[in-house]
Amino acid sequence: MSARLSTVLWGALAALTLALLIRNILAIPVSAPLDPNEGWNAAHALSLATRQALYPPPQSLMVNNYPPLSFYLAAALSRLTGDAVIAGRALALLSFLAACGGIALVLRHMGCGARARAIAILFFAATLLIASDYVGMDDPQLLGHALQLAALLLLLRGKILGAALAFAASLFFKHNLLALPLAALIWLFGRDPRLAWRFLLCGMAATGLGLLLFRLVYGANLLTLLASARLFSLANVQFAIMHLWWAALPLACLVALRSPWKSFCLLYAGAALLFGLAFSAGDGVDANVFFDLAIACALILGLASQNTSMLAALGAVPLLLLLVFNFHDNNFFFTREFAAQSARDIAFLKSQPGPALCDQLSLCLWAGKGAEVDVFNVGEQIKTGKRDPAPLAAMIAAHRFAVLQMQDPDALGPIVGAAIKNNYRLHHGDDNGSFLTLPNPKRAP
Repeated sequence: MSARLSTVLWGALAALTLALLIRNILAIPVSAPLDPNEGWNAAHALSLATRQALYPPPQSLMVNNYPPLSFYLAAALSRLTGDAVIAGRALALLSFLAACGGIALVLRHMGCGARARAIAILFFAATLLIASDYVGMDDPQLLGHALQLAALLLLLRGKILGAALAFAASLFFKHNLLALPLAALIWLFGRDPRLAWRFLLCGMAATGLGLLLFRLVYGANLLTLLASARLFSLANVQFAIMHLWWAALPLACLVALRSPWKSFCLLYAGAALLFGLAFSAGDGVDANVFFDLAIACALILGLASQNTSMLAALGAVPLLLLLVFNFHDNNFFFTREFAAQSARDIAFLKSQPGPALCDQLSLCLWAGKGAEVDVFNVGEQIKTGKRDPAPLAAMIAAHRFAVLQMQDPDALGPIVGAAIKNNYRLHHGDDNGSFLTLPNPKRAP
C-alpha cells in the first residue's frame, strides 16, 4: 500500500510540476516583469556590456550589493539573446536544471537508486516551482546552488582542492550560500580532520584571493558592498516560518533515517534552516534563502525512499496542499493578461520623453530608459539613516524624471514620498504598480 500511495502522490505531483515548468519556460521570452530582481540584475549586466561601472560610487542612486561573476555570464549571454533580462532568465533555467542534475549525482554517490533520485529531484523542483518564482527568473541564486552541488560531488569523491575552489567560486556568484560549505566542513572534520583542514585552508585561501582581486579590479571592499543597509525585523522571520511547512515531513524523515549519510544530512538541514531564518529577517528577502533547505530535504527524501518509508511516500502531500492553497493567477505573477498589460505599460513609459524612475527596472529597460534609481536599496539606506534623502527629493522637486513607476509609494521614505506627492500625479495603476507623471507633462512627438 505504501508503494501504491507513493506512486499516486508523486505521480500527481510530477504532472503538476511539469505543467508549472512548461509555464515558466514559455514566460522566458515575454517582456513582462516576473520579479523586481530581474530588472536590477539586468541593469548591472548591461553596465558591463556597455563598459560602465559595475559597482557605482556610494553617492550614486544605483546600488550593487551582489558579487560580480553572475553579471559577466549574463552580459556575455545577452549578446546572443539581445536582451539582458531574457539572458538572465535562460541562465537561471539552465542553472535550475543543473541543480536538479547535481542532486541526482550526489544521491547516486550516496547509493540511491533511480526511483529515489527521481523523488528527490521532483521534491526540489516542485518546491521551487510552487513556493517561489526563481525558476526561469533573472537571478544568480540557482547558478550558485548548481556550482555548490558540483563542489559537493567533488568533495564526496575525494577531490578536496577542486571542491574548495568550487565552493569559494560559488560565493562570488551569490554571497548567501553559506550552509552547504559549512556543513561539508563540519562533516569532513568528523571523518578525517587532516582532509578537513586542507579543505578549510584551501577554501579560505581561494576566497581571500578572490576578495583581493576584487579590490584590485574594482577599488572597493566586496564585503563592505555586500553589507548594504537594510531593515531587519522579527516579523519577517515569523512570516518565513509560516511558509516552511513543506519541509516538515522531510525533516521528520530525517529523524527516522537509517543511512550512513544521516549525519551529513542533519548538518546540512540544520545549517540551511538556521541561515535561512537569519537571512529572512531582512527586508526584501525572498524564498531563495531556503533553497539550501529544499536541497537538504530532497537529499533526505531520496535516502529515505531507499527504505520505502511511509513518511517518504507522504513527502509529496505538503507540496500538493501548498499548490492548492497558493495557486492563483499570480502564483508566478504571469498570465496572458499581465503580459498584455505590461506591453501597454512599456509603451506608455516609452512615450514619455525624458528619464524615468522605475521601481520595476525591467519595465524601464524594455522602454529604452536607463536604470536611474535602485528604489529598494536606496529606500533601505534612507530608512536606516545611511543616506540623506534630500538630494533625491530635490531631484523629484526639480522634475528630473518625466515619469515614475512605483510599486510602493513609501518605498523611498517619507521625505521623498512627500516630494513625489507634491510634484507628480497618478496617471494610471495596475499590477505593475502606480504610474505617475508631471501635472503638465510634455507630449511625445
